[in-house]
Amino acid sequence: MQNVSETPSPTVTLAATTAVQVMVALAALSVPAIAPAVAAATGKPASLVGAYVSLVYTGSAFAALASGSLLAQFGALRLSQLGLMLCATALALGTSASVAALALSAVMLGLGYGPITPASSHLLARSTPLHRLAFTFSVKQTGVPAGVALAGVLVPAITVWLGWKAALGTVAAMCLACAAAVQPLRGALDRDHDPAAKARAAGLLSGVRLVLASPPLRSMAALSFVYAGLQNCTSGFIVAYLVEALGYGWVGAGVGLMAANLGGVAGRVAWGVVSDRWFGARRTLLGLGALMAIACTMAAVFSRQWPAWTVYATCALLGATAIGWNGVFLAEVARRAPAGKAGAATGGSLFVAFVGSVTWPPAFGLLLSTTLDYGVCLAVCAALCAGAVTLAGFGWRAGAAR
Repeated sequence: MQNVSETPSPTVTLAATTAVQVMVALAALSVPAIAPAVAAATGKPASLVGAYVSLVYTGSAFAALASGSLLAQFGALRLSQLGLMLCATALALGTSASVAALALSAVMLGLGYGPITPASSHLLARSTPLHRLAFTFSVKQTGVPAGVALAGVLVPAITVWLGWKAALGTVAAMCLACAAAVQPLRGALDRDHDPAAKARAAGLLSGVRLVLASPPLRSMAALSFVYAGLQNCTSGFIVAYLVEALGYGWVGAGVGLMAANLGGVAGRVAWGVVSDRWFGARRTLLGLGALMAIACTMAAVFSRQWPAWTVYATCALLGATAIGWNGVFLAEVARRAPAGKAGAATGGSLFVAFVGSVTWPPAFGLLLSTTLDYGVCLAVCAALCAGAVTLAGFGWRAGAAR
């Protein structure tokens, strides 16, 4: 176990932050993973899981806003521990089978989830060599799809065995265990915190102000609005698209979703290597946006005549790009942030990304209900990605020329 008097190695810091990321992602997706069981207990339709997820992201957005001032007061690792404990409390509250309690639980989960990435960015930016920054952030971000995958396997299995309340209770206990497990590192990792730096209401916007004051961070945040929105649409509509438009069964459609998430895991690591070794973060992010537009265009023209392997390969490409961009983005935000402000800059940027995460899926659904055509919706997504990449590319080129 790491001695609290020693500075942890970058590998230990990466392992700790990744473990925390896995646990909060597992917590956030636990209820959606067993939506039918929870719906049966509450007497409400399982379709309300969409509202639940929106509440989680809403809580996350506001928690990300506050993370800059909270990091200074509590320290990054302590803030991560508090997030884990809040997630555990939220899951325990959710076992009451009350709709109101579940709604409050979703907001609390978001409040616990939101500060985790700014906190880990603060720790990793301080401990990671610049030439490995994108790769390190990308590895840490694999904790998100890993936690989602764990939720999809573990939570339903416990539900079948012991019931859904026991499943949520188990995940809550795992969150608390993770918070306890990283405690030995707290003394060394949180040496820069200032208990006298009380969080104030005015500080809630400090991260956003930091982003808006910096042209590079501002353009990165705008790009994240589009990328995060497409990421949630990818995760939320692939199964329905394959079932309703292509006639796939639930298992076959689930394979498409699995292909997208596996592509996302592989992409997060691969793009980090590509960014660090060859192209740099900005060109990598622009290339990812172009690939997202291509993948959306390919998905828009799916037909029942396409072989299954081509559909799954396209899903994997869409996942590798639309789910795989985060690590490179977060590393570049940390690199562009003023010294010691990586956490605040990340929080401000993530607020914009979370707004995209919340607003894009309903907009996609509204467009779908109007056109009744997934192809049209995906073509619009492709056009928005292409437009965002074009604007960002011209903006960055103009900035470099000045």
